Amino acid sequence: MLAMRSFRRAAVVLLVLTLCSGLLAGPAVADDPPFIPWSQLLPGLSSQYDPSSANYCTAGKIRCIDAVIKEMDRRLDRSAAKCDHDAIFDLTYLRTTEQFRRASTTSGFFEDPRFLNHWAAVFATYYFDAYDDWQAGRKSSVPVAWKVAFEAADKRQVSAGGNLLLGMSAHVNRDLPFVLAEIGLVKPDGSSRKRDHDKVNEFLNRVTEPLIAEVARRFDPSISGLDVQGTQLDATTLFQAIVVWRETAWRNAELLVAAKSAAARATVAAEIETQAATIQSTLKTANAYVPLVTSSAGRDSFCATHWRG
Repeated sequence: MLAMRSFRRAAVVLLVLTLCSGLLAGPAVADDPPFIPWSQLLPGLSSQYDPSSANYCTAGKIRCIDAVIKEMDRRLDRSAAKCDHDAIFDLTYLRTTEQFRRASTTSGFFEDPRFLNHWAAVFATYYFDAYDDWQAGRKSSVPVAWKVAFEAADKRQVSAGGNLLLGMSAHVNRDLPFVLAEIGLVKPDGSSRKRDHDKVNEFLNRVTEPLIAEVARRFDPSISGLDVQGTQLDATTLFQAIVVWRETAWRNAELLVAAKSAAARATVAAEIETQAATIQSTLKTANAYVPLVTSSAGRDSFCATHWRG
């Protein structure tokens, strides 16, 4: 436990080194995926992977990822049209999921691509549910880490890089441990699924620069200033922070699964929530506009003209 806490502290320290960085994505898929109504998949979606299920997502079929992408695209269209600051994470998540689809359909990339498709669908519902609860005023149902991100977006308190980081941090540091523990860390034969978890890092490393360029083109050109010209320093440092976040999420999931009682699991869960909320607070402070000095006015004006990309 002491080693785990030391690892968490190291993760927070590394995170602080990347506070003013930007993040993730990739180019859009070439072919528009077939329309599959996400809402019709949800009622039958189970967190337990079942390859024989009639539900595309529970069975881990690629059509589920097509449906997830369609839903993300719909949400981005809505937030981008309003120049809502949540659009930055909506774009990030969409481009990342498109890159995930490429990886999932690349032979040999994942050991169990259908399980990863199922994981991606369950993971997405955590964000969709948190956002929908926030928008509907059910704020007591929204995790603290997401409250920080959504409030910062609603009140236009942080830079575009801040919106991106707050969304990624909430989803990885808060949501991911619970998703991993819920869907399972091992295969039916008892072997670990950690290799596929780590393989995700490979395609995340490919999506950073295209995303920053798209955010700059559509929403806020100042985000380009987050790069050190002629180097990969900022993107590389940021990517390493994401790797640490994902590693911490796996270890926290192991602690959830290993908890020997409901009370013990509740203690671990509370620690995860606190850790994620602490990182969010630090990120928000570091990326906040300074009243009377800086604001989102220029960014919002630019977005009003360029959001269609």
